[in-house]
Amino acid sequence: MAAIELLHEDAELLAVAKPPGRLVIPGRSGGERSLREELEATHGRLWVVHRLDRGTSGVLLFARTADAHRALNMAFEAGEPEKRYLAIVRGSPPADRRIDAALARGRKGRVRPAHPGEPGAKPAATRFRLLESWPAPGLGGPFALVEAFPESGRTHQIRVHLVLLGTPLALDPDYGEEGPLLRKPGGTAWLTRTPLHAERLNVMHPADGRRLELRAPIPEDLEAALAALRAGA
Repeated sequence: MAAIELLHEDAELLAVAKPPGRLVIPGRSGGERSLREELEATHGRLWVVHRLDRGTSGVLLFARTADAHRALNMAFEAGEPEKRYLAIVRGSPPADRRIDAALARGRKGRVRPAHPGEPGAKPAATRFRLLESWPAPGLGGPFALVEAFPESGRTHQIRVHLVLLGTPLALDPDYGEEGPLLRKPGGTAWLTRTPLHAERLNVMHPADGRRLELRAPIPEDLEAALAALRAGA
């Protein structure tokens, strides 16, 4: 198993670059070692502050004390941390768009847009900005690279809001195409997971109030897909 890249470590916080394909906490079956369990073996007890889906890569923050956990939970609930994600999507997204759509529980762990006035619905908003786009007709394009700035932290929020935008993730077995995303028909797969990367997290340190900017490098599989799209694949 590949080593986990540390992004920040002090007495209160531990931040890592989560690889795609890893569970943050133990699953229901208990047969797979989670990322938290692996990190606790070398860094001591950790409290989960927020989560990333199995397929999502990027900045993942843990608390190392109960007080830090409590403070960070309050900050995340209030929407104070600033988050930036990168996503490869299908279609032609607008240059800049904000989606404000409450979410509700769906079936089999999914979420869905809530009906007006639906009990239990959670408010959610995400701003999207187009960075690059490619026709890619041979791959069923067009495709685009967008950045997403979630203003809340709901489960699958970015993925569902991208569907509402009309540009779902290029590969998403829950809300779009199952994939994999292929280099060419019958060719080698670029991606076999959701192309979503938590690139940056800005958060106030719970002990002294200083602002931390945590950034995770883009993983090799996303880099390869982007390089191929930029080369006109």
